[in-house]
Formats: sequence, C-alpha cells, structure tokens
Amino acid sequence: MIIKPKVRGFICTTAHPAGCKALVKEQIDYVKAQKHTQKGAKKVLVVGASMGYGLASRISAAYSSGAATIGIIFDRAAAGARTATSGWYNTAAFEEFASADGLYAKTINGDAYSKEIKEQTIELIKKDLGKVDCVIYSLAAPRRTMDDGTMYTSVLKTVGEPYTNKTINLKDNTVSDITVDPASDDEINATVKVMGGEDWKDWINALKAADAIEKNAVTVAYSYIGPDITHPMYADGSIGKAKDHLFASAKEMSAEGGIKAYISVNKALVTQSSAAIPIVPLYISILYKVMKEKGVHEGCIEQMCRMYNEKLFAGDAVTDEEGRIRMDDLEMGEEIQTEVHRLWTEIATENLDSHADLKGYHDDFYKLFGFGVSGVDYEADIDQNVRIMSID
Repeated sequence: MIIKPKVRGFICTTAHPAGCKALVKEQIDYVKAQKHTQKGAKKVLVVGASMGYGLASRISAAYSSGAATIGIIFDRAAAGARTATSGWYNTAAFEEFASADGLYAKTINGDAYSKEIKEQTIELIKKDLGKVDCVIYSLAAPRRTMDDGTMYTSVLKTVGEPYTNKTINLKDNTVSDITVDPASDDEINATVKVMGGEDWKDWINALKAADAIEKNAVTVAYSYIGPDITHPMYADGSIGKAKDHLFASAKEMSAEGGIKAYISVNKALVTQSSAAIPIVPLYISILYKVMKEKGVHEGCIEQMCRMYNEKLFAGDAVTDEEGRIRMDDLEMGEEIQTEVHRLWTEIATENLDSHADLKGYHDDFYKLFGFGVSGVDYEADIDQNVRIMSID
C-alpha cells in the first residue's frame, strides 16, 4: 500500500516502515561515528524502548559499548490496511541492524506497568543474560492500570492557580493566549501514579528479588525542568509533581545501596507527549530556532549518545549539585535563554516565520512516524506488515 500521514489530534495514526527504518539507521550511524567510553554497560534493559529517548538510549548502549539490549515496548503490529505503530517499525529495524552487526537484541511487547511483563522480562534476562548492569526507564504513558484493575490517568494541568500565556495552534499555526486550569488533588495523585517513580522502583525491586541485576548496576530515568516560561505547565504543574516523585525515588534507590539511580534532565524536544502540553510547542519552536542558529541544537540521539559516553559512564557520573545528570545544559545556557525570552515577548502569528522554527517543529513531528525522511520514496507501494524478529 502507499502510506501517507493521517494526523488526529496530537498523534499521527499511520506510520511508514521505510521512513522509520531509515531514521533508525541514521541514529545508528551517528553513534558509530562518535568517540565511545571504555566503561559502558554490557547488558542493558530499556523500559520504553520504541521511540524518542528510549530508542536513542538503546541504540547508544548497543553501539557505544556493544551492549546486549532487552527492550520493553507497548506497540501494535499492522492489521489489514492499518499500519503498525512507528514504535513497532523502529523496533523491527533496530533488531535487524543489531543482528547484522552481531549484537544481542530482544524485545518484549506489553504493558510495562504490569506484573506479567516484569516476570517475562526477568525470565528472559535470567535465561539469556544472567543479570543486567544498566536499566534505562523511559516510560511515557498517559495512563496506568494497576494489578487490581484500578486505572490512573495523568493530566497536563497547573497546580494551585490557573496559568495564562501564549500557545500555538499547530493546525493553523496561529498564536493566541490560553488559560490552563489547576489540577485537583485526585488528578495530581493520579499523575504521580502514572509518571512518578513508583513503577521504576517496582522494576528495580523485582530485578533485585530475582537476582537479575548486578550489585554495581546503574539505572536512569528521564525528566525535564525547562525555563520560567514553561514552569507552571511543567516543572510546577501536575507533571512536575510526578517528576519530583521520580527524583525522590532515585535518591531512595541509591540510598538503599547496591545500585546507583540517576535522573537525567533532558532538553525540550518534539515528542508525542510534548506536543500535547499547552505552551510547550511554541517554546520548543523558538528554542529550535535559537539553538540551531547558535550551532548547539541536539535531537534525541545526540543527547543520549552524549549522556551515555560523557556523563553516565565517564568514570563517576557527571552530575549537578543535586545529583542530576544535566543534558539540558546547552538549552539552559544564559545566551540561549536570553534570546528565547526576547523572542517569546515579541512572538505573534504575524512573525512566526522570523521568530520560531515552525518548519523544524513540524518536520520533527512527522519524523516521529517515519514521514518526511530524505531518500524515502513515499509514492512507492510498500508492505506495511513488518516482523519483529524476537517477537514473531
């Protein structure tokens, strides 16, 4: 079939297998070309491995230190005229390239929050790897179902007071004000349940109990802080409360001994999650423009490769005074933020082209689903049915 993008809300409901495969190869080629640490992990579990930072982390581990990787995904195969998800196509491509390069790579598809998937993963680790020495927790999900059937849904809201600021309508590229209402206590608690550190700790505790993780292992989860512009919607909002819990969980796990747990504070990028947060897409568009003009823009793979080789496994991990790995160091540089704030105060629908990199934002959005990739023939008839070797 000939596959075209079909956008609904903040997601694209189709994905292109050839485009996804080409982007995975680009990321692999990038990591292969970089200088690598001699102290990287050798047996890595990536929870949330099919897109974005999780996929980039898996690629960085595999191609920086030759790590065997097990990835946990929650994706959908193609069915009839319906394409698979981009995460499915990404994973199939990664496994294909890893196998050709002599690297162990297996994947489990299912709900990472569930006890069942944790048990399946531990069984695979014990069978094939013995123990893992690194766990990357990159789970981004809108809801979580507990073992007793209780479901929690996260919200993108402020805490305490409403917040009004500029936002962009990505359908017609217009700038307007938006007011975001505060979350209730129940909504905050639910967001912490979904996006906080409870499940991360459950994974580590399950691995410890099964003797499936090395005593000197490291584990990393991802967060974001950002500038004052986005704080009410992110750092100080319902998501921020969840990220505070994530950070507290890292401290607790490290204090318990046996492993080192870190939070990596990453740069703002176009993801399925960030596209849904009011105010944030406009900020990202301006940030892209400024960082590209300064020559310091990074995508997922550049950040994760740098994090892996220069921060996490650079002898002792390179952290700030709070013990966090700061991959947002370039974004939050004074020169970058001064210019971003200047453009933010001036930006309006009429000057979007001069004040923001909206094309870059839209390009990155479509690439999440394998579209707009150079060298891919999008008029070609292509089979949407693609196998993941370790799942089929």
